[in-house]
Amino acid sequence: MNVSEAVAGRFSARAFLDRPVPEEQVRRILDRARRAPSGGNLQPWHVYVVSGKRLQKLMAKIRRKALLHPRGEKPEYDVYPPSLHEPYRSRRYQCGEDLYASIGIPREDKKARFKQFAKNLEAFGAPVVLFFSIDRRMGNNQWAHLGMFMQTVMLLAVEEGLHTCPQESWSAFHGAVAKFIGLPDEQMFYCGMALGHADLDHPINQWRTDRAPLEDVAKFITE
Repeated sequence: MNVSEAVAGRFSARAFLDRPVPEEQVRRILDRARRAPSGGNLQPWHVYVVSGKRLQKLMAKIRRKALLHPRGEKPEYDVYPPSLHEPYRSRRYQCGEDLYASIGIPREDKKARFKQFAKNLEAFGAPVVLFFSIDRRMGNNQWAHLGMFMQTVMLLAVEEGLHTCPQESWSAFHGAVAKFIGLPDEQMFYCGMALGHADLDHPINQWRTDRAPLEDVAKFITE
């Protein structure tokens, strides 16, 4: 498999098979991902791997928290800007509409939509969740380093025959997750990433988001 194939093969899986992932395979992915680029070689990223009974215990804890606090905890960062403008607003709206349409949930069925969204906090059935954090003393630039590390992890997972789903939804309960994984005070929780074998027959995993045309993204300046 080459890099182009890994990029094309990566997607955010939202339904996983009940199939374990050996710890050695996860270690191999993370060990190779250490080569992700980082300005000044700061390497500001941290990752916590949770699986097995510990993952089940964490998810049960979060479910209880969600019943008491459906809107989650006070956020440490905005997942989206408070006021999205175009074209970003339309892209986000269309993404949500297409996702629910892929599994036959109409817009007016709020209960079914909420039930599907709640699967985020069950990692969509994945056997492993990676939780990412960054040193609080880092600036905006170092957050890009964390993103490059995560992208490297996702592409290496494809190479290993695995699938992922980066999940900022875990940040809604960042305090509970941080306490559970023993996150030091100087580290800020960012997100989770489901890791496992996707159920490729599930309709939600056959849906793909589109992308803006190259002309909207890249400007070639030659004169």
